Amino acid sequence: MRVTDVPLRVLAVDDEEPALDELRYLLGEDPRVGTVVPALRSTDALRRLNRAMAQGPDGPEGFDVVFLDIDMPGLGGLELAALLAGHAAPPLVVFVTAHEDFAVRAFDLKAVDYLLKPLRKERFAEAVRRVAELVRAGQGPRPAAPAPEPPAVGDQVPVELGGVTRFVPLADITHVEAQGDYARLHTGRGSHLVRIPLSTLEEQWRSRGFVRIHRSRLVALGRIEELRVDGGNLTVRIGDRVLAVSRRNARELRDLLAGRAASRVR
Repeated sequence: MRVTDVPLRVLAVDDEEPALDELRYLLGEDPRVGTVVPALRSTDALRRLNRAMAQGPDGPEGFDVVFLDIDMPGLGGLELAALLAGHAAPPLVVFVTAHEDFAVRAFDLKAVDYLLKPLRKERFAEAVRRVAELVRAGQGPRPAAPAPEPPAVGDQVPVELGGVTRFVPLADITHVEAQGDYARLHTGRGSHLVRIPLSTLEEQWRSRGFVRIHRSRLVALGRIEELRVDGGNLTVRIGDRVLAVSRRNARELRDLLAGRAASRVR
């Protein structure tokens, strides 16, 4: 069985039993979640996590993600997450808290998400979706599935979603953003994470009208609706997204857009 087919393994940590019960219920309702292990004390959670990480990411007691309260007696959630960050392959972390004040520190610890109590079902499901997507892409503790071959020019792009391979037409992609060795493909209906470096896509798709506007971004030239200059800063608008253009890429983009406009006049 591939990583993409395996349900998420979750450790839920909260020192208040009603809150922990709600967390377990929401996790149990999500089809992307498999095992849910509860912990009322952060010390118990740390003991389980240390044992799991000692076994390795594929061990029988491993966790993909910890849903973690912040305000707990003794070892707080932020301190526990900082301890996990020192391991070679720690689980992902989603903070669940009644306090807004710790968000900056939480994201400094590379948290996937920061959920505020009382929990909203839709918002909670979005956090689980983010975790599942990262695990599928190999950015969790388990190794990634084999990377797909870069799509040939003119082909549809294979993307993994819930263990199912779907094919996104290249013509539907409006822009692409780099995320490490991965790329996020944006369409009018959503986005997909693929294990293909942005530099590979730039080389492969240049002849199909994709151009780099920033070191971490490609856009489909034909999808640009507006070019804006504000205080010397250049941006493009694609649908409801306004994307910055780096100074390094600005001249080439202007030339390409000018050429497109001239070809329409002729």
